[in-house]
Amino acid sequence: MPDATFVPTHPPASDRVESDVVRDMKLRHVVESQQFTVPMLMDLFNRSRGMERVVARGGTLDYQNRIMATLFYQPSTRTRFSFEAAMHRLGGRVLSTEHARSFSSEIEAEQVEDSIRIIGSYSDVIVIRHHEEGGAWRAARVSPVPVINAGDGNGGQHPTQALLDMYTIYRERPLDGLSVAIIGELDKGRTARSLAYLLAKFERVKIFFVSPPELQMKPDILEYLDEHGVHYQLESEIERVIGEVDVVYQTRIRPERVTDARGLGRFAINSAVLRKMKSDAMILHPLPRTVELDKTVDDDPRALYFRQAVNGLYVRMALLTMLLDKD
Repeated sequence: MPDATFVPTHPPASDRVESDVVRDMKLRHVVESQQFTVPMLMDLFNRSRGMERVVARGGTLDYQNRIMATLFYQPSTRTRFSFEAAMHRLGGRVLSTEHARSFSSEIEAEQVEDSIRIIGSYSDVIVIRHHEEGGAWRAARVSPVPVINAGDGNGGQHPTQALLDMYTIYRERPLDGLSVAIIGELDKGRTARSLAYLLAKFERVKIFFVSPPELQMKPDILEYLDEHGVHYQLESEIERVIGEVDVVYQTRIRPERVTDARGLGRFAINSAVLRKMKSDAMILHPLPRTVELDKTVDDDPRALYFRQAVNGLYVRMALLTMLLDKD
C-alpha cells in the first residue's frame, strides 16, 4: 500500500478521474492503464500506424499552434525525449523541465496542484512524472488541460510505457491468447504493473510473474486479475516458463533490494536462456537495462526492445492527437 501521506492510485470511485476519462471514445486525461477499453486501444493503435507514416515523411504541422509542457519531478531521458520528439513531429512546441522537484517553487512547499493550475494556463497538455504515487491523479483533478502520467511514485503506474509495449506486441501477433512472462522487480515496477492491467483486457491471456519472492507482484494487481478472470502464476525461476511463453518482458532488479544479490543471474536473459525460448517469442524491455539483459541478446531477431522504444514515439504522437482533438 502507498504511504499514508500519498494520494492513493485508486481513490474512491466518486472522486476518480476515470469517471469522466472514458466518454464516447474520447480521453480527458491518461492517468492509469485501467481506463482504456479494447476499442480505445484499437483506435490508439490505428492512429499509431498512421503516425509511422507521418514520421516517415518528416512530420506534420497540424498541431503547430499547440504547446505541451513536460513537468518531470524525477529524471528521465527516454520518456521525456520521446514525448518531446512526438510533439515536435506533430508540429507543436514544448515547455520542459526535468528537475522540477529541485528547481521549481515546490521546494518552498508549493503543492503540485498549484503548479498544475498555472502551467495548464500556459499549455494545451501536460506530461508529468511525479515522485509520489498518485501524483499524476492529483494533477489531473485540477488541471484545466489534459494530463498524461509519465510515471508516478515508486510502485505507481507508467501507462504510456504499457501502451507502447502493447503496440509492439500488437504489431507482431494477436493480443488474445498471449502467454507473457513478466520478469524482475515487480512489486514496485511501474511498467510491469501497468502492463498487467492492459493484458487483462484481452481474452485467454496467461501471465507468469517471475521474481525473487520478496519482490513479487503486489496483491492489488493479483486481485484485479482474479476479478477479471485472468490466469496468472507466481514463479521464482525463469527456467519453468521460458520455453512456453510468447513474450518475455524483462525488467531490472536492483541488487540492494534482494537478500541474495549473487542469485540475480537466474533472472537474466542471456545466450543460454535464448536457446530455451520459442523460436517466435518476443523479448521486450522498457529500458534502461543493467545485468538482467546481456548485450549478446541484441542481435537475436526475437529482441525487439529497440524497436519497442521507437514505437514509443508513434504511440505518444497518437495519444497526443487523441487528447488534443476535442472537436
